[in-house]
Amino acid sequence: MADVVIAGGGPAGRALARACARRGLATVLVDPAPGRRWRATYGLWADELPTLPGSAVACAPSATLAFGTGPHVLDRRYLVVNNDGLRRWLDEGYDVVAGTVSGVDHGRQGTSVRLEDGRVLATGLYVDASGVRPRGNRYEQTAFGVVLPAEDALRLVGRPDTAVFMDWRDTESGFLYVLPLGDGTVLVEETSLARKPGLPMDVLAARLRARLRAVGLTSRGREERVRIVLDLPAPRRGRTVPFGAAGALVHPATGYSVATSVRLAEPVADAVVQAWDRGPAAVASSAHRALWPSSARTVHGLRRHGLRALCGMPPELVPVFFDLFFTLPTELQRAFTSGREDVSGTTEAMSALFRMSPWQVRKHLIGWRALRRSR
Repeated sequence: MADVVIAGGGPAGRALARACARRGLATVLVDPAPGRRWRATYGLWADELPTLPGSAVACAPSATLAFGTGPHVLDRRYLVVNNDGLRRWLDEGYDVVAGTVSGVDHGRQGTSVRLEDGRVLATGLYVDASGVRPRGNRYEQTAFGVVLPAEDALRLVGRPDTAVFMDWRDTESGFLYVLPLGDGTVLVEETSLARKPGLPMDVLAARLRARLRAVGLTSRGREERVRIVLDLPAPRRGRTVPFGAAGALVHPATGYSVATSVRLAEPVADAVVQAWDRGPAAVASSAHRALWPSSARTVHGLRRHGLRALCGMPPELVPVFFDLFFTLPTELQRAFTSGREDVSGTTEAMSALFRMSPWQVRKHLIGWRALRRSR
């Protein structure tokens, strides 16, 4: 019998498996394709995950820019993850079973996890880190990207070794994301920040190719497709513990989740160990509390409100909004993008944006003032 069974072999599931195993819990990770490489490109702010080892970093651009209608130099260090290095760091101490979970039965003494091939795994705690399947009734972030030689990408950025977090200039309700990969290539990605349903890939691909043609480039490199569900509510407590994207750890207004999931693995594992002698129901409840204290639920609600406000804004006002956001003090930018339990910082960032905004933007943010007063 395993102490912990985790479904999902992405960064979130493996981070939690590692953390549980390091605390002496017999941990099993269930992954449909354990040998499959992670193809997505992961970027994160260095201050979100200060424990990340150097072997897990592919590139640390010398500068990070953002454009609303004009340029902004961001005073935060941005990192590109080395997927193989991150995986090696997270692959420690647990067993991996190739398979897919088909059902879960919770009992008073433990949980039975059924796999599609008929096997049954007995465990004290079951964690679902298997991700989220996109559906048309959810807000989604979608993106289409290609990998170019670094010298070609200079036609878009104009500066070597520079990341562009967002470039809203000359776009149709979307932005360009430019990321050096540390191997002489650069990912350029046409991104739709949020839409219900997500903007189709063929539309994004056509926009990116038109953008590249305008500077004399073609999109012949490796392609990347991104589809992220943004607006899951905070999960209710139950015997199954959702984690990672399945557990609504995706930031509703940015789409980021990897750093949050890896960072939370340690306190969740601590909570599991501390409650272990009280039985399976108490263990699951303790893990839920570690993931979703009241402050995190409050911030998640504020972020979802911010998502809806952004999606209700006319396309021509979105670059204006982001011009204002990137003029906020760095600590307020950090609070909104990374302060998962920072209620005061998040509300102050939203309040400051409201005060700074012209009336055309304010009317789309009008609920932010009410939220601020209610705190």
